[in-house]
Amino acid sequence: MYTEDELKEIEARRKQWEEGTLKESLKRFNLTESPVKFYTPLDAKNFNFLEKVGFPGEYPFVAGKYAVTMPPGMITMGLEMAGGGRAPAGGYSGYGTSEDTRDFYKNMQTMGMLTGPNIAFDLPTQIGYDSDDPRSRGEVGKVGVAVDTLQDFETIYEAFSGPLELDRMSSNWTINGMTNVILAMYIALAEKRGIPLDKLRGTPQNDILKEFIARGTYTFPPKPSMRMTRDTIEYCTKYMPNMNTISISGYHIREAGATQAQVLAFTLSNGMAFVQEGINAGLDVDSFMPRMTFLNFGGTMEIYKEIALYRALRRVWAKIMRERFGAKNPRSWMLRGIGGPFGCSVTTKQRPLNNLTRGVIGGFASALVGEMPVGGAPFDEPLGLGHSLEGMQLTIDAARIMICESKMTEVADPLAGSYFFEALTDEVEEEGWALIDKIDEMGGAVTAIENGFPQREVAKSAHEWQRQIETGDRIVVGVNRFCGEHELEVMPNTIVEHPYDPNKRDEAEVKQLARLQKVKDERDNGAVQASLNRLKEAAQDEKVNLIPPILESVKLYASIGEISGTLKEVFGAYESYASI
Repeated sequence: MYTEDELKEIEARRKQWEEGTLKESLKRFNLTESPVKFYTPLDAKNFNFLEKVGFPGEYPFVAGKYAVTMPPGMITMGLEMAGGGRAPAGGYSGYGTSEDTRDFYKNMQTMGMLTGPNIAFDLPTQIGYDSDDPRSRGEVGKVGVAVDTLQDFETIYEAFSGPLELDRMSSNWTINGMTNVILAMYIALAEKRGIPLDKLRGTPQNDILKEFIARGTYTFPPKPSMRMTRDTIEYCTKYMPNMNTISISGYHIREAGATQAQVLAFTLSNGMAFVQEGINAGLDVDSFMPRMTFLNFGGTMEIYKEIALYRALRRVWAKIMRERFGAKNPRSWMLRGIGGPFGCSVTTKQRPLNNLTRGVIGGFASALVGEMPVGGAPFDEPLGLGHSLEGMQLTIDAARIMICESKMTEVADPLAGSYFFEALTDEVEEEGWALIDKIDEMGGAVTAIENGFPQREVAKSAHEWQRQIETGDRIVVGVNRFCGEHELEVMPNTIVEHPYDPNKRDEAEVKQLARLQKVKDERDNGAVQASLNRLKEAAQDEKVNLIPPILESVKLYASIGEISGTLKEVFGAYESYASI
């Protein structure tokens, strides 16, 4: 902290510098104003270390979530075992039929990738359609694995047993509207294998609100969708204490075009709505909040702003949890989960090897905010080829170099106290609070979404971003600049194709339809219908937790389409704000 006299002296010297040294330098380039900013204590004169930063692992967590993220020896050991930035057996993966995905996981395990799965589901599964639904045509197994019934789930998990039994690993599912159906399948699978529910670990994404704002894989309207999330929180808190209940995602909102302030406000407002659902279920906030996580917040190549965003996010969330919700457990104040200023939005199809550079810059920024430096998405991800082994190897090697050679994890929050970064963090936080206050005035995130507010704001930002790229106001190397005839179109020498051959998509769909029909022919259809009737009756009572009746239907091999269709009879189907 500077005294008033010291600040006045700095201000006087800055004016002298602007009129003298700076003005002379600008004349050399025929400029009237400087394209480069310089920050002084005048820009962070209200900086208070304990209030604004604090110590790593303590409120407000700006310096990092943990006092020590991971000891160096453990980091090195983890990197020895890692097989890729998004290792298929432990990262986002899944395609074709359940047999295809099972065999893929088995193959990855033979290559030393021994972590649990983060399963990607195809679009029909994500929105509650069966593979034999006419609307699923052409999408079965395309962007993830097709899961219609418990049998599909059982087949996938044939790849995980023994040393990787369900109670010895963590399972993750990138699914939202149908989370409770997938969770019920996991419960049924565990019961068949004799594994207690309190031993299961994992994370369903389960962030339905960002689906309304950004991705669009919703099924029911916002309010009944939030009831489904409430049921997850309540059930897992009581019976599955090691299961994360949600992964609140800013990533997809950012990918849709949100600015730094928007992703802060919209994601944290969504988070507040989810926390309130847990409280509405009669739970103490500290009983469930430590099992909520955040998936990262996407990013741009504007690394300074991205670093400031992450620092502001931690500070704002800690304040919300401690002051608004009265949480007492420090873990409830923590923005826990995967972090780091990077995202698929920074990768390009043009000159894909340039994505390696972008990934390293993102990893560098991650280290500067106390997250593990990673190499970003594999360089070939935007090519639509899936994750080649070459791309994954280079991504993990980038992380290894940043950690082992550059020693980037040896200092926590090296930017603390920087006039520039403290001022920029305050600026992002102030803009974010202004939007949060606006959403609060509307009645919270759910009402704001029903009114289409965040959707419109993100659409405007996305339009402006694209306009800047098309006009050249925003430069993307090799895309809208430095792409003349004399430039080389640099491509990798070899690209390993994704194992799911697009030319065999129809073949996978035929196999899945036959598999589903066989299940429907062999199950007790009378018992299935009776269970669906009980589910419908339960859904009509807002206070009833729906996971038990969903679990009953799942065990009888009711399909995901039959379960979601039954719930639609009570909840209705959502129509976007634009079509109302």
